[in-house]
Amino acid sequence: MDLQNKCVVIGVTGGIAAYKMADTAHLLCKLGAEVHVIMTENAAKFISPLTFETLTNRRCMVDTFARDFQYDVAHISLAKAADLILVAPATANVIAKLAHGIADDMLTTVVLAARCPKLAAPSMNTAMLENPVTQDNLAALSRYGFEIVKPASGLLACGDVGKGKLPAPEELVGHVLRRLAREKTLSGVRVTVTAGPTQEALDPVRFLTNHSSGKMGYAIAREAMLRGAEVTLITGPTALNPPPFVQVVPVVSAKDMFSAVKKALPKTDILIKSAAVADYRPANQAADKLKKDGGDLTLPLERTDDILGWVAQYRHPGLFVCGFSMETRDLLENSRRKLEKKRLDMIAANSLRTEGAGFGVDTNVITILTANGQQELPLMSKAEAAARLLDAIEARRS
Repeated sequence: MDLQNKCVVIGVTGGIAAYKMADTAHLLCKLGAEVHVIMTENAAKFISPLTFETLTNRRCMVDTFARDFQYDVAHISLAKAADLILVAPATANVIAKLAHGIADDMLTTVVLAARCPKLAAPSMNTAMLENPVTQDNLAALSRYGFEIVKPASGLLACGDVGKGKLPAPEELVGHVLRRLAREKTLSGVRVTVTAGPTQEALDPVRFLTNHSSGKMGYAIAREAMLRGAEVTLITGPTALNPPPFVQVVPVVSAKDMFSAVKKALPKTDILIKSAAVADYRPANQAADKLKKDGGDLTLPLERTDDILGWVAQYRHPGLFVCGFSMETRDLLENSRRKLEKKRLDMIAANSLRTEGAGFGVDTNVITILTANGQQELPLMSKAEAAARLLDAIEARRS
């Protein structure tokens, strides 16, 4: 699990959005985290401490001087144990306290004593959020090392519409994962990933495509992001939600993807081409829908741009290129031929004939090929395969 053996302290303050933190705590526990919840007295008026105790299987802390916790000097011991503190929702009042070092309850005392990464997710009325005093306090927290989670916009509890909503639990958990889930072995590295299918228009209604779901490429982009990389995801049309904290470049056709890769390449350190790009497109795109005339239809096709061929010709020094190869026969022979022809540093090969591999499923079976060796991976989730692939890339680059 991504947060196994990680201690996350959640600080819940007195805002209506406190109810969202029950789901947040539950999601963090499911990811393997040891979750401790500290509530202000005002927060306990919106949601019961018992809710958090049931979800985390740990005592929820409210009173600074209570003596029935697992820690002798609770605020110091917990501050030392925490790998990350998330204050959410963070009211204007608590933000002001934290920005000026006021420690008058259990939450602010623990935060002041902690040296771990700290996140604050402001949640309040738009006017309160945009008040210069609040903005100054948030700026102060940023200077002191807090990461400020950008509030969402929408209908607020008071009936106003604007900024100030607490982001969804999944987004809050995403911030925690980005900080804690992996060692930052790719910090400062720029990774470009291509994913999904392309669509080659036949007429305004129809197009040629393939069965790629984009799941493998999206898993690679997410894993690279968790390792601290600056990730650009160039994606064909998919039904997937892109991973957070990556730059998403949507494309449709092979020509679009070629243009996007050319634009991204100069600022790329690692290029991973996992997209299933069409090899052919209709030679002529009809301006109107093609109608049935009772006979057969012959479609002339032409080659699309060879993206990896272009990359091989124009790659800059230091660029690492990993391709993908999907085959139905002669997997290793065809993949190694592609590795050499395209001048790739690495290729991930998989066969559509292998059970659990290929398009549309959550698992994969890949063989990683380089010029002087190969590594066969067993059946595993695409998330695990992405991690193993990036392990191999990091080892090769070093």
